[in-house]
Amino acid sequence: MARRLSTPRLEFEAAAIYEYPEHLRPSLEALPSLPGVYIFHGESETLPLYIGKSVNLRSRVLSHLRTPDEAAMLRQTRRITWTRTAGEVGALLLEAKLIKEQQPLFNKRLRRNRQLCSLLMDGTQPQVVYAKDIDFSQQPGLYGLFANRRAALEALKSAADEHQLCYGLLGLEAVTKGRGCFRSALRRCAGACCGKESVEAHQQRLLAALARLQLVCWPWQGAIALKEQADDLTDYHIIHNWLWLGSVNTLSEARALTQLPAGFDHDGYKILCKPLLSGEAEIIDLLTGG
Repeated sequence: MARRLSTPRLEFEAAAIYEYPEHLRPSLEALPSLPGVYIFHGESETLPLYIGKSVNLRSRVLSHLRTPDEAAMLRQTRRITWTRTAGEVGALLLEAKLIKEQQPLFNKRLRRNRQLCSLLMDGTQPQVVYAKDIDFSQQPGLYGLFANRRAALEALKSAADEHQLCYGLLGLEAVTKGRGCFRSALRRCAGACCGKESVEAHQQRLLAALARLQLVCWPWQGAIALKEQADDLTDYHIIHNWLWLGSVNTLSEARALTQLPAGFDHDGYKILCKPLLSGEAEIIDLLTGG
């Protein structure tokens, strides 16, 4: 039997041509092993290449310089700047704000989303609603944060498939009154559309299926300060309606920030929900002083 010869695959291997970016060494000298945000700058003074955060700035930036897959970015980088924070929460908040403001070339996440939507339950059928139309920080009955309508409906379909919910009652497909939907014949729907299950029971199962996605309304009447402290640095993060308004080093500086408009912020919600609701962080209610 003739032996089959295989043609060697010619693949690009970044590691084979990677060269350590020696021109960036001066930017590394002052990097501390502390929390903060770092920025890779190219030729442009206004458009950074990449913005990141870490609880150890020096270690994280050095890891970029040792990564062949990031060679293209590193070749374009002319300098690296950094801002220290008192802790990880401050670093996360500052990173998210700067990425949305400056739109770095190599960042693919945390960009501003103008189609942010959620599922609103104020009746028997979920509705897709948008943050541009409704204040998500105050509206009860919201489930999930989605990049667009399609993503919201896909999440609703997944819940329906997992819990045998009716596409017709959910508004995902048209059904004839009194007749079962197509999925009920396949036993993929428990039959709320044709009387095998009550609409009330279907509603309860729907709410149970969506429970893990439920958004928390802003629990305070006004702005609060979240205190984050290191040995030689204290940050008070001023937050209202899940929006980070900025950070100050003393509470006496907070008043100016509390006057700023505060609409719901997707990234702020994701970053702040756990530290604010877990009871582990030190929180000062700026309205009551407590």
